[in-house]
Amino acid sequence: MSRRMDSKVMKRFQYSTDQVIDKPFNWQQMLRLFSYMLPYKNNLVPLSITMVLITTAVRLAIPILIGVYTLDQAIKQKDGNMLITLVAIIAGLYTASYIANRYRIRWMNQLGQNVILDLRKHLFAHVQGLSHRFFDQRSAGSILVRIMNDINSLQELFTNGVINLLMDMVLLIGVFFILFSLSPQLTLAIMVILPIMFLISTKLRKKIRRSWQDVRMKQSKLNSHLNESIQGIRVTQSFTQEKENMAFFDGVNQETFQSWKSASQKNAMFRPLVELTNALGTSVLIWYGASLIQHGTISIGIFVSFAFYLGMFWEPISRLGQVYNQLLMGMASSERIFEFLDEKPIVSEAESAVELEDIKGEITFDRVVFSYDEKRTALKGISLQIKAGQTVALVGHTGSGKTTIANLISRFYDPTSGIVFVDGHDLKRVSIQSLRKRISIVLQDTFIFSGTIYDNIRFGRPDATDREVKEAAEAVGAAEFIEKLPKGYDTEVEERGNILSVGERQLLSFARALLADPKILIMDEATASIDTETELKIQSALKTLLNGRTAIIIAHRLSTIREADHIFVLENGLLIERGNHQQLMELRGEYYDLVQAQFNMLDAV
Repeated sequence: MSRRMDSKVMKRFQYSTDQVIDKPFNWQQMLRLFSYMLPYKNNLVPLSITMVLITTAVRLAIPILIGVYTLDQAIKQKDGNMLITLVAIIAGLYTASYIANRYRIRWMNQLGQNVILDLRKHLFAHVQGLSHRFFDQRSAGSILVRIMNDINSLQELFTNGVINLLMDMVLLIGVFFILFSLSPQLTLAIMVILPIMFLISTKLRKKIRRSWQDVRMKQSKLNSHLNESIQGIRVTQSFTQEKENMAFFDGVNQETFQSWKSASQKNAMFRPLVELTNALGTSVLIWYGASLIQHGTISIGIFVSFAFYLGMFWEPISRLGQVYNQLLMGMASSERIFEFLDEKPIVSEAESAVELEDIKGEITFDRVVFSYDEKRTALKGISLQIKAGQTVALVGHTGSGKTTIANLISRFYDPTSGIVFVDGHDLKRVSIQSLRKRISIVLQDTFIFSGTIYDNIRFGRPDATDREVKEAAEAVGAAEFIEKLPKGYDTEVEERGNILSVGERQLLSFARALLADPKILIMDEATASIDTETELKIQSALKTLLNGRTAIIIAHRLSTIREADHIFVLENGLLIERGNHQQLMELRGEYYDLVQAQFNMLDAV
């Protein structure tokens, strides 16, 4: 690969890298995350906590039984019966601990999986309700990362981290009080080294958190690029850009690998730190403890119990470091999850929204102004009226505002100023669901879902019968090719309908829209991808199917728009001409020029 190509790839990668935001640890956000456990506060949570308390109580009791009672009393006094009793008690406690641990793990796994299920469901449902602008500004890959990877990264936190945090805190407090009761002098001597460990670990926390946040950023870019590459593989191969694409992927992949490596290395520094502290504490125990034994301050049994408890003291501290690292990872992921959950739709439901039970389909634009990005105005004071049952065509050059009008009718966006009415109802005061149930849209780039032909046609009306599906397919001329498929209407189509031709996918979208029986039908360049022969097949069907419906047709083909009752001609967001085909041709304005240009192009061909 050339050096020039390398520089292009690096430049492309450089501009596609997100910035890591440096914020302090947000406990309020973590509490918000833990609130997803509240639905289980009456079953799984108390059961798990009970098992934790049983396990912790057993662990705290055993060193006392071994050191103070077994060594200092049973063995020292050569009391065989007492020794047998203590062995039986200790064996029983270990059995109880085993049973409690078994159920704790089972119930905590159930709790963690339920929380992950609820969180993913909540996030997906929220994303489903966001406005089109949200999806305009983000790649499908980055959205996928939030719903899958970021939520998956919380799994360990909910299945083990939270309950381990509780268990270790209880264990630490219990061990500290027992150690202090056994020997205050020895306890204070050993605890002197704790401030050193906390001082060093505190400096690691910020670096660890930033590292895991960076990992999430890199994963998002990797997934976005993978999604883009798979979706655009035909374009990549057509322009022979496989090498550059691989080079870019290698750059993203290497960055992801390096970010994981860096985060893992910083994570790995904490445990050795605890082990070093443990070694220092053990050294103090042996040196100072031996001195106390020689002076008769403590017994051998207390010394042994102390050694057990000291090991138990460092163990939860080490695990608390791991839990804190899980919290840091959870913090990085939750920031990204809650960023989406806090996203508000720009098209929101009014508090007292009107439910549209039925509509005639009359549409009015009253001095409508609209801008997608507050910089370029897409519509500039548009006023028009479309009567119920009328078929109108929107004509104009690319970027003139045709699709924007369709988007406003479906209320995918709200006007910057002005009002859009349907049957006299201001759309801002209408229930979004009730409006869209009465509108069907056929796009140029139709989307076919994985499933059968039946599933795809009845997508907008799931309760439709097989007969109704077939009638809709026959009405638009799709039945002919469907019946030739291996299993007819039961044929499974792959993602995006790759086994179907462009024209066949378009016909399916016609059948899907018409089965929904809409009062308003929007066709945005719907026949652009259909060949002339196929178009002729559906023209006669469209005349019947559009009867009684308000139809908005966006098209460049003269054959598609000339039969419209009314034609609106747009240019740079302005409505410059209106009338039927004959009237506009006689006007010899912009519409006339568009038609002549199309004829000249056909003649050249």
